Amino acid sequence: MASRFVKLTPAALKALLPGQAIEEHGIKVQRTKSGDLRYVIAAMVDGKRISRAMGMASAGVTRQQCEAALEVLRTRAREDRLDLPKGRKTAPKFKEEAVRYIEHLERGVGEGVDRKRQHLTARLVPQLGEYRFSAVPVTAINEFVAARRAEGAKDSTINRELATLSHLFRSANKWGWIGKDAIPFIPRLSEDNGRRVVLNQAEATALVQAAYNDPDPDVGLFVMVGLHTAMRHGEARRLRWENLDLHRKRFFIPQAKAGQREQPITTELACELSRIRSMRGEATGYLFKGGAGSSTGYRHTFRKAFQRSVVRAELDPATVTPHVLRHTAITRLVKAGVDLPTVQRVSGHKTLSMVLRYSHVDGVHIDNAMTALES
Repeated sequence: MASRFVKLTPAALKALLPGQAIEEHGIKVQRTKSGDLRYVIAAMVDGKRISRAMGMASAGVTRQQCEAALEVLRTRAREDRLDLPKGRKTAPKFKEEAVRYIEHLERGVGEGVDRKRQHLTARLVPQLGEYRFSAVPVTAINEFVAARRAEGAKDSTINRELATLSHLFRSANKWGWIGKDAIPFIPRLSEDNGRRVVLNQAEATALVQAAYNDPDPDVGLFVMVGLHTAMRHGEARRLRWENLDLHRKRFFIPQAKAGQREQPITTELACELSRIRSMRGEATGYLFKGGAGSSTGYRHTFRKAFQRSVVRAELDPATVTPHVLRHTAITRLVKAGVDLPTVQRVSGHKTLSMVLRYSHVDGVHIDNAMTALES
């Protein structure tokens, strides 16, 4: 229904003097020094006053056009509220949904909760917290990246924070909080990782021995699994005895980054797993059981025990992380001349292009290709 105007009448607008203005029903009209009329509209949307300069009367702007523009703003606001929780009048802000996201993860539906919480509370919420969750602009995310770079953060660090941001939005869509079209574009920065940390044979042997000498009864097997499978450490922590086929030397991975797969293992690891399973008398359950407070049943971190083992092996705990086990195993396969598609099958990479990052290690595949040309 059109608004009834008492102030903004043609006669009143004609009588306006330079500098004077009339405002009614969200429309403001001001007489400029040149004698023109400037139209501005304003509306309350999700608790914020939104103002838009519509233009000059000399350019054809009319009060009726301003009314139509206001109705568009208000309609969009109403549409945004259709999916709001019962009793809520405004769309939730990013900072509110960030809290709800962490609470959801803590109830046992996610991993890396402490890391994600730190990313959100220390970095993302201070920058994005006041934006409406379903309408975080790409410009705000780009400003976040620029601000973090100005603080001296490495692109690799910023990528980890952006990964948390991406997981938050994808999870919100999966849980029905927002539609897919509300997920903003989140960039991935190009990382200059420099030299990839890889253990030589002596260092790997020292780390395994140090891990088995640690008070933690599981960290030794954890290190062996990493070095003998090239698995992601998150996948290794979720391994189950009933998914182990010792005869075929395979682990079935029901849920992985690239989908379910069969994970090959070495003969040495198969013998160690057979020994430990017999010693424990277990045929089912997680290899690495969580403590009394675990909501998932499996262990969520080896950080302290792994660091102790690294120090005991006289390696650098600042560079030797659990992920180095995966790097080391993949690099060994590449240096041994294993074809890259097979390396991909072992490592579980989603695409072959990701495996190609390792192919430059010593140029073995290029050298082999040139040898083939000669023959």
